[in-house]
Amino acid sequence: MRKLKHFEQQSYGHVPVIVTARTIHTLADDGQAPEAMLVLGGNIVATGSLEHCREIAANVSTLEPQLQDFGDAAVVPGFIDPHAHPLMLGQMMSWVDCGPGKAGSIPEIVALLQAAARTTPAGQPVRGYGYEHRNLAEGRHPTRHELDQVATDREVYLMNASGHGGVVNSYTFELHGITSATPDPKGGVFFRDNDGELTGELSDAACNILTGLEGVKVGHHGPNFHLADEPAEHLRQLRAAQDNFLAGGVTAIGDCQVSKREFDMYLRLAEEDQLKTRVSMYLLSHLLDDALDMGLQGQFGNAHLSFAGIKFYADGTLGGWTAYFPDGYVGDPCRTGQLYHDPADYADLIRKAHLAGLQTATHAQSPTALEMVISAIEQAQAERPDADARHRIEHCGLPTPDQIRRMAAAGIYPVNQPQHYYNWGEGVTAAIGTPGERFNPLGEFIAEGVTVTLSSDAPVAEPRPLEAIQAAVTRVTRLGHRLGADSLRISAYDALVGHTLNGAKALGREDELGSLEAGKRADFAVLSADPLDVAPEEIRDIAVLQTWINGVCQYATPSADAAEAAGAQLTATASA
Repeated sequence: MRKLKHFEQQSYGHVPVIVTARTIHTLADDGQAPEAMLVLGGNIVATGSLEHCREIAANVSTLEPQLQDFGDAAVVPGFIDPHAHPLMLGQMMSWVDCGPGKAGSIPEIVALLQAAARTTPAGQPVRGYGYEHRNLAEGRHPTRHELDQVATDREVYLMNASGHGGVVNSYTFELHGITSATPDPKGGVFFRDNDGELTGELSDAACNILTGLEGVKVGHHGPNFHLADEPAEHLRQLRAAQDNFLAGGVTAIGDCQVSKREFDMYLRLAEEDQLKTRVSMYLLSHLLDDALDMGLQGQFGNAHLSFAGIKFYADGTLGGWTAYFPDGYVGDPCRTGQLYHDPADYADLIRKAHLAGLQTATHAQSPTALEMVISAIEQAQAERPDADARHRIEHCGLPTPDQIRRMAAAGIYPVNQPQHYYNWGEGVTAAIGTPGERFNPLGEFIAEGVTVTLSSDAPVAEPRPLEAIQAAVTRVTRLGHRLGADSLRISAYDALVGHTLNGAKALGREDELGSLEAGKRADFAVLSADPLDVAPEEIRDIAVLQTWINGVCQYATPSADAAEAAGAQLTATASA
């Protein structure tokens, strides 16, 4: 795998800063937890004892070092979220949260949307997100008739927690000329009841009525579910999303759904010098030929914005019941989900990317979809072996034990989201039965030597790595059920590494990110407690006090006076 080439170096301040805390987890190979860490010019210069860091500071600068003591807090590498959708997250932050923490039934969802409709200007759509039908009291999707109670003179869209579809009201269908006689688009479904009438539910390519033709390109390998807004609004959304990631301690993101729209927004944010987090972009696969024509063969960019690889889709989602199970779902035998590609066509695409030296990241959930992906990578590796290709499988929900062994042999990185089974693990078992208890088998990955990488898939889940770490350690859902055998769980240490150093490896950036070592970027999070020292069921309650990127405090929790004061001091230090 070709590592990121740096064409720009950013440095903040020339005053050495010595960071101390009760605990500093470097996650370096030596396994040490040093007393102090020396930061200069955005980089980590040394770790070790306070005396050692003072000696090094005297050697590298004529200025007296500033001491930043975080007291009883814990310092960890900045969390890395290698699979997320920042622009979509920013959009949803202005939508109505209809998730399990807000609504447990369809009438409660309708009431939330009605309240939003009363304050939304006339003619503008009402949008909600976050429901999972198996978590609702009714155990089903809402219908268009129920959403008609919200509005009949404007669009109403309720997105499923999976992000791959949802429910619309009757007006939305009328606006776009969709009737019961309208054929399903390739790669999508307008769901109908037993009488053939539209229920209001739609999935995948059927979402084109919302996104426009530049949106869901299932027929051209690359769904993009971001709804179009004016550029100024997209920029506002992206800024809001960035702040959300920073509040979770996230310093680097892999955006796994980048089209021309997202790329343009990142460039605009960078031009305004407002791109605080580090972003590695994975272009949607309909842009593969464009990327190759531009000569993007390998990673390219700078420390804050870079091209990383190509994103593919093999099947749909478990939450939306569009992942491909050819024999049907236990919860609904008439549903099979879909495979987005003919296996031979998909293998040709992977071959094209692999031969060009590009990393691929493929969304795949079911064993059948995973077989298509793993086989294609094996074929490409056989033609041109590359021990460090680091092809990724996003979500990688239900691999068989044999597939896990083959992933280890091929060097494939699964990128998992434990918050998925925390939020709606019961929905997976309801969909496919007992096998769903193995959803995201992290313990089996570690047992076979497969690198475990954690992410949020935001906005499917909030970018809160500590919640993901707790879910990986306990496998206990929001409703209090433990999924699967204990062998599927992993240790808090392995989960922390999975959301930091292994995330950097998945992005091809471990030379500069993911651990707190001399020569790496000074990206770290300050936590109110040590996630390796608290009870597993308390990890998600740990507060992120500060988030540092390049030696600058980019976030300080507004609820802690001490953190606010420290953040002000850090800002002053950086500008000195």
